[in-house]
Amino acid sequence: MIGISLLVTRYASMGRALVVCSFLGLAICGISPLGSVLLLELEDRFPPWKPTQDAPAGIVVLGGAIDPDISAGRDAAVADIGIDRVIKAVQLAHRYPQARIIYSSGSANLVGSDAREADYAFQTFNSLGIPPDRVTIERNSRNTVENAVYSKVLADPKPGERWLLVTSAYHMPRSIGIFRKVGFPVIPVPVGWRTVGPGDRFRFSTFFFGIAQLNLAAHEWIGLLAYWIAGKTTELFPGPD
Repeated sequence: MIGISLLVTRYASMGRALVVCSFLGLAICGISPLGSVLLLELEDRFPPWKPTQDAPAGIVVLGGAIDPDISAGRDAAVADIGIDRVIKAVQLAHRYPQARIIYSSGSANLVGSDAREADYAFQTFNSLGIPPDRVTIERNSRNTVENAVYSKVLADPKPGERWLLVTSAYHMPRSIGIFRKVGFPVIPVPVGWRTVGPGDRFRFSTFFFGIAQLNLAAHEWIGLLAYWIAGKTTELFPGPD
């Protein structure tokens, strides 16, 4: 935008340079493996979870599976990018019938709709055969920090209890760092991978897919840095114990 505005001034040559650099930057970000590489580092930080015979006391599921605004507009639960979180939680609920389930997601909107994702998640769990008395809804959190704080209050974990944390693989490092900071030890259950594996480091993509990958990765990496600087996590890049 700055480059285009300079094209009609005496700084037109600088404007052209900025425009060219901008288009080259977009091309590199969109077509190169950059976005997938950044996501791969996040998603490979925690290994896939393997079921154990020891039943957990409960399962904390972070929101992101349902779009609350569209759901409110259509009066039906509408899946979002993180729908794997609900699918995995339902699988775990059937595997461990005594485990409690906490679904944590309020509204991050500063203005506009006050639709809460957790309300629609509650309906979704019920429709998939999970009894209402097993699901606790946390609908006031606006971000991952509040997810952890409010979930801990609801869970009231006792010493020695095992709690599982279900969220997208790319979001797991930041989530684990925050849960550790608030004193709620959880076992990571990553889901919803967006990368295939190490081969993605050398795989070029279509422009819009590459931009989407980079946008998702940038959000998480910036979040990790911001939370670490703000003291909301004690590790810049949390990993397995």
